[in-house]
Amino acid sequence: MHRRSLARGLAVAPLSVPALAASRRAGAQGGAGYPSRPIRIIVPFPAGGATDIWARMVAEGMQPELGQPLIIENRGGGGGLIGTEAAAKAAPDGYTLLFNITTHVQAPVVLRRFPYDPVEDFAFIGRLGTTAITFCVGPAVPAAVTTLAEFVAWGRGRPLSFGNYAQGSTGHAFALLLAQEAGLDVTHVAYRGEAPMLQDLLAGQFHGGFHSTVTAGEMMRAGRIRPLATGGPDRVPSLADRVPTLLELGYSRRFDFSGFNGLMAPARVPQAVLDRLVPVFRKVAESPETIRRLRAIDTIPGYEDPATFRASVARTLRQWREMAESLDLYSTG
Repeated sequence: MHRRSLARGLAVAPLSVPALAASRRAGAQGGAGYPSRPIRIIVPFPAGGATDIWARMVAEGMQPELGQPLIIENRGGGGGLIGTEAAAKAAPDGYTLLFNITTHVQAPVVLRRFPYDPVEDFAFIGRLGTTAITFCVGPAVPAAVTTLAEFVAWGRGRPLSFGNYAQGSTGHAFALLLAQEAGLDVTHVAYRGEAPMLQDLLAGQFHGGFHSTVTAGEMMRAGRIRPLATGGPDRVPSLADRVPTLLELGYSRRFDFSGFNGLMAPARVPQAVLDRLVPVFRKVAESPETIRRLRAIDTIPGYEDPATFRASVARTLRQWREMAESLDLYSTG
């Protein structure tokens, strides 16, 4: 198989000792009466994608509890690196937070750039849950193709293009794996998030890619895109009666991978700030209303406390280093 990739769509300077001390003093002072002004939540992908939807759900639930506006700032680009780096470098005062997904660890591994340490540069507030992604095809593929086996039979011997919502993401790796294991000749096109990727899939700009039902579920239900198979260990609940997993179809255990989504803050944020944020996030994440809304968009509720979430991120970082080596993801950028 011949692989080609296209892209579409900073080292952190050390603080001086006086500057670091001043930053810590300011943060400590900010713990009392926190929050006293609006809080910014950076989402490292454009508005309209799954990460943005989850972040807005969390912000909506936390805002009444905290008594201040929680403002979403979408900063896409670099497979999530740009927004995540901005959050890592923000003042650790609790007024800049980060809502991120598994690309938090994936993008720097695959791009061989670590402008932040995915574990050490963040204070973990909590995990919201997990979700599966499904391989979908659009109008560039004949309407008669309704199963993955039919797509593979149609696609072999012709040049194909797959989109992915971020370089180094689970969707990117799954697309590479599918092309490799099915013997397809694919050009991989990286986008700055799932929403712009979906628009181009609908427009027939590429043949297929892995989408979440959070972003693309409405288009799946309307028949504008066709879901053929799901990555991860379990079927997507709303598609369970008609869309099998890749594992069920005989593809390798490398598709047995689930990602995360959750809320973080810059490292060194005062404990008083975390003591305010952590229980509020947990209350929102475990509320019946949030659980209902998550399940309605095929997200599996799965709150994790800060220590457990941190350990999950560290474990995922190790797993993705192994995945990058096994797939030679480094050569696809």
